[in-house]
Amino acid sequence: MHGQRRHIQRGSRIRLTRNGVIVTEDLTIESLRRLKDDVREVKAGFECGIKLANYDDIKIGDILEAYVRETIERTL
Repeated sequence: MHGQRRHIQRGSRIRLTRNGVIVTEDLTIESLRRLKDDVREVKAGFECGIKLANYDDIKIGDILEAYVRETIERTL
């Protein structure tokens, strides 16, 4: 298992959790902005704006978890 990365990037998938229950998974990021700039990634600890593609039902207290799917070949 790989260590956690401490940033969000445009190609990430998003899992939305509300009140401890996963509401939806596999959302995509439509836009990622830092200040007024459109960016590819934002490091942990910095504020940013995220627009999700085809999803607008975000509520106060929701948790967005970003992840990237990787295929890793097994070696012996």
